[in-house]
Amino acid sequence: MYDRIREEITVSGEDPEDSGEAFGDDDPFEDDFASAFEGGGLSGGDFQEAFDSELPRIDVGVDGLDEMIQGGVPERSMIVVLGSAGTGKTTLGLQFLNRALENGETAVFITLEETREAVVAAAEEKDWPFEEYVAENRLAVVDLDPVEMANSLASIRTELPRLVEEFDASRLVLDSVSLLEMMYDDQAERRTEIYDFTRSLKTAGVTTMLTSEASQGNAYASRHGIIEYLTDAVFVLQYVRSEFRETRLAVEIQKIRNANHSRETKPYEITGDGISVYRQANIF
Repeated sequence: MYDRIREEITVSGEDPEDSGEAFGDDDPFEDDFASAFEGGGLSGGDFQEAFDSELPRIDVGVDGLDEMIQGGVPERSMIVVLGSAGTGKTTLGLQFLNRALENGETAVFITLEETREAVVAAAEEKDWPFEEYVAENRLAVVDLDPVEMANSLASIRTELPRLVEEFDASRLVLDSVSLLEMMYDDQAERRTEIYDFTRSLKTAGVTTMLTSEASQGNAYASRHGIIEYLTDAVFVLQYVRSEFRETRLAVEIQKIRNANHSRETKPYEITGDGISVYRQANIF
């Protein structure tokens, strides 16, 4: 299954989105995308208070973090996990899919950083039976070269919604969007391409988690300052260093549209069982 998916999403073809009509007048990102770049960076207005809604909710699959979300992430949301190297972004993505697979659902993992074998092996080390899920055609692990993906992005935008529907996937992870962003030297082109790509994922009707490298100078912003404005939820994974204590890992929920959530910063660990957030503990 994953071989066919990989083949189909890298085949060139016509892109109905080029006409601007593929998604109709309802643009789920229009307002946020317009406001996101007015100031060229983060501002107080970007941290809006969340609220309850009647949308179906799902667990992320991480102890402690799910309690911080206070009821679950709305279905079909697009989540980005920001963090520097070693903070567990890929592990969180695998854990996010494992929760769905444990519940009998199907899922897709697209990696631009590792081989399919490395991704499956990383999951198996946590006792998450990804080989079994692949054999049962409930999981597709697709490894793509970022250059190949950038060159055929128009085709991928067209194929992904259809393939998600055909595979009946409830969750999808892309690890990582930063490598895709790096393929564009022109800032305006980068914004447009990433905007169109996230819009196609939104149209696919799947709950999506993207991983992204954090900016070197700001743990709360992505490297190019784009993806956090195009997603419904932002989770920040970071190192917290203290003069008096050892460096610790901490998670903070920057935003979740249409859902209440904790705004505290909580410590977490990456163990043999995955990521565990210590909801009752404090950083210092």
